[in-house]
Amino acid sequence: MHDAPFPQTASPLDLDMLRQAIALSAEARAAGRHPFAALVADAGGHVVSRAINNSMPPGGDPTQHAELRAVAEAARLLPPETLADCTLYTSAEPCCMCAGAIYWSNIRRVVYGLSEHTLLALTGAHPENPTLALPCREVFARGQRPVAVVGPLLEDEAARPHAGFWCDAPPAA
Repeated sequence: MHDAPFPQTASPLDLDMLRQAIALSAEARAAGRHPFAALVADAGGHVVSRAINNSMPPGGDPTQHAELRAVAEAARLLPPETLADCTLYTSAEPCCMCAGAIYWSNIRRVVYGLSEHTLLALTGAHPENPTLALPCREVFARGQRPVAVVGPLLEDEAARPHAGFWCDAPPAA
């Protein structure tokens, strides 16, 4: 494991930014999308990019998770050396695909709400969210540069946009 260059605990700014991501996840649900959202912010809390999940059928792309979309937009706007000082705030723990995107973008810090384990308890066997039991910390630990991870945080708040969303799922195939 690498020595992380960022604090391993949440500051008041971190909690505020995470609450913004959670609120955005509620907006995603209200817009008919899966209730996930992420944003990238600099050290002062200036939001560089924000995104909701766009992987929901029929019109969504399964690779368009909120984290990946927010990271891609931030990478279009800022050079890697600037991204190194940014934090990704996300309503739920990044999956391994999104963790890879975070790593390759050079973002060095992640703050998340729901853990993968808690998310699995909410989604169950829903066919639109087949979770992988691979925590983002394990993905980042395999890299050559450190990525600090803070979370899970505010899990009760982060779970609210998911309440009842995954219940009417057709049985898994």
